[in-house]
Amino acid sequence: MTSLKLLEGQTALVTGASRGIGKAIAISLAKEGAEVIINYSSSLENANKVVSEINSFGGNAYPLQADISNENSVNQLIKTVLNKNNKIDVLVNNAGITKDGLLMRMKTEDWQKVLDLNLSGVFYCTRAVSRQMLKQKKGRIINITSVVGLMGNPGQANYSAAKAGVVGLTQSAAKEFASRGITVNAVAPGFISTDMTKDLNSEAILSAIPLGRFGAPEDVAGAVRFLAADPSAAYITGQTIQVDGGMVMS
Repeated sequence: MTSLKLLEGQTALVTGASRGIGKAIAISLAKEGAEVIINYSSSLENANKVVSEINSFGGNAYPLQADISNENSVNQLIKTVLNKNNKIDVLVNNAGITKDGLLMRMKTEDWQKVLDLNLSGVFYCTRAVSRQMLKQKKGRIINITSVVGLMGNPGQANYSAAKAGVVGLTQSAAKEFASRGITVNAVAPGFISTDMTKDLNSEAILSAIPLGRFGAPEDVAGAVRFLAADPSAAYITGQTIQVDGGMVMS
């Protein structure tokens, strides 16, 4: 007897899905039956590895390149998906970068690049996808923010500002789209074991995490899967779910 797959027949787009948290999210949604578009910026090789892993358990996925910080690139990405799939049921805005440095020494270009991808990219994708979801009168949008967007972090003024902006964007979009059956939520990871955190001072960070460990990408993917697929999440919108081992409690 086969188990029910909650996203069977649905289409999910995950930005920045060729590695780390994005990869874990893509695999999780594929296991629920969605056909997953693996968006990547530069590494087709990594994107194809994710597709191969999804194919290995009978899932469906394909890679699509796009620079999420570029409005025209995003619009072409969404057009390509709609031409192939005719719909987008789930959007996960995951693509992001860091360019850390103390605020007084931060280069304007490092400020702007982080804002362009981590915040403007979420806006571009959400705006483009919302037009289709509004016609469908259904859809689920999940934005990956960060706990540093809720509490700030020294050396990450650009990243913190962008991720705080994602929370505000999430709430505004949730209010605008709710009447058409579209939910918009955010997931705020704490310190997750990925390439972005491998060089951090783990001893100092662990002392601030009640659970005493870094999270895994699969921990974040579980929260996204719930918001994207579970019928029990249908009445949740405009919320930010923290996946941080208890580091930030409000």
